[in-house]
Amino acid sequence: MSHRQILFVIFGLMAGMFLSALDQTIVGTSMRTIADDLDGMALQAWVTTAYLIVSCISTPIYGKLSDIFGRRPLFLIAITIFLIGSLLAGLANSMYELAIFRAIQGLGAGGLMALPLTIMGDMLAPRERAKYQGYFLAVFGVSSVIGPLIGGVLSGSDTLLGITGWRWVFLINLPIGIIALAIVLKFLHVPHLSRPVRIDWWGAVTVILAAAPLLLVAEQGRTWGWGSAPSIACYLIGSLSIGAFILAERLMGDDALIPLKLFRSSTFFMATVLGVLVGFGMFGAMMTVPLYLQLVNGATPTESGFLMLPMIAGLMISSIVSGQLIARTGRYKMFPTIGTAFMSAGFLLFTFATADKPVGFMMAGMLLIGLGLGQLMQTLTIASQNSVGPRDIGVATSASTFFRQIGGTLGTAVLFSVLFTRIPDTIRAAFDDPTIASGVTAAATDPAVQADPANTGILTLLANPGGIGGALDGDTSFLNAADPRLAQPLLVGFNDASVTVFWVSLAVVLVAFTLSFFLKAPPLRTTSALQEAADENAAELAAQAALTRDAQRAADTMGALIEPGIDVDEFDREARTESR
Repeated sequence: MSHRQILFVIFGLMAGMFLSALDQTIVGTSMRTIADDLDGMALQAWVTTAYLIVSCISTPIYGKLSDIFGRRPLFLIAITIFLIGSLLAGLANSMYELAIFRAIQGLGAGGLMALPLTIMGDMLAPRERAKYQGYFLAVFGVSSVIGPLIGGVLSGSDTLLGITGWRWVFLINLPIGIIALAIVLKFLHVPHLSRPVRIDWWGAVTVILAAAPLLLVAEQGRTWGWGSAPSIACYLIGSLSIGAFILAERLMGDDALIPLKLFRSSTFFMATVLGVLVGFGMFGAMMTVPLYLQLVNGATPTESGFLMLPMIAGLMISSIVSGQLIARTGRYKMFPTIGTAFMSAGFLLFTFATADKPVGFMMAGMLLIGLGLGQLMQTLTIASQNSVGPRDIGVATSASTFFRQIGGTLGTAVLFSVLFTRIPDTIRAAFDDPTIASGVTAAATDPAVQADPANTGILTLLANPGGIGGALDGDTSFLNAADPRLAQPLLVGFNDASVTVFWVSLAVVLVAFTLSFFLKAPPLRTTSALQEAADENAAELAAQAALTRDAQRAADTMGALIEPGIDVDEFDREARTESR
């Protein structure tokens, strides 16, 4: 493909990627407002996890179907489903409804996440891809910067055009999505080399049965009890389905949803493992940090969007630098190690967080995490694509994205479970602290504090100590204007629970840092997957033509196998009679 053709295709990919990237960032800073309005702070994990579960399960399915039917129609279907889910989410009236509609969004997002990377892998050689990554970095960077800001502005507005402000967080996808559809229809035309394959129905069914229960119990285990009957049922269903999935993939061979032969490559295997671990840390940071900034640091949703800029800036800077170095040298082995080291440093800094530290402390940690993520996100995808042949680019990319999404979904579910499991204990511990308790007592007995309506929520809690542990499970807006002495134990409790989350993230990223030394990095190919596939087809056609010419030449050389003048029909009849 010419440079001009590549740019036109990239325009279509950028439109779809912008839709997906904007949604992920715009919802994060709005979730507290949404949860407060729908009275379901503790249920927000359902909303996030439903989206991630469905998106990660659908990712390998999109990859396989795009191998069969082509990238373009699947990309259009993904955008359409995503828009339907966005419309429904904007009309939700409860956290449970929102979770269901976010799941529909996730069904479309699975294609928006995997297919652009797959198409890029088709068009461009791994080493050449870095030349074009600036376009995608611009889309991701712009959406990451304006997403939290737009989310904060919309969720901070009571109404907009007669509709509750936070609902526009989802409805804004509609005009953007229509534009994306138009651009994709106009510019996204990628050659599709079809080949006969079997559809792996059993693989699709078993991957759903394997992933969904395990991800569900990761999110709900704290509520059900890790040893309860529903949890044990999820463990059994998930474990048995993993075995069934492996068996189905083995029987399907090259036509499998995720061909097992991919894991014979040590590079693909290690890049996949690192993707799971990095996804765990990345999603954990992106989901918990905005909530921390709003609750502990007192930032509004809009302000928390601005405060996330160091992470985005670090991500863009390190992505551009690492991409240029990869394009020039063809080497990428060092970036996963350096990237996980930066992430580890960021989470380590977070573990020293206290409720009275300035917001700049958290911003420094976010910068380090962003510098790490920028060296990891594309590098691991390039490593996976470079380790397989051209016919497996689709399944390799979708599998890589699938496992990274699995890590992200587990990260979100597990870390939110840890957070809300720890909050009751840390809040009670904060109330038991003599210094904090004396401040609470002084404030609670102050007539001016008692007369201020902003303190009613916390004073009600103090009158009913049994409900203190669940004070942050529902609407947390009562903290916004409350007396600082009354709010301090709740903020300290949330901070201490968050520190536990940061320790878990640090441990996971340190494992990734250790494993990064074992990543083998073969030289990057200089030919695109489409070109390689075309070359293979041409070679096969040439081989068939050569065989035909050899057969004709042999026939010409040997001549007829019966003597001239013999009646051929009579000869056939005699031969059949003789054979009987």
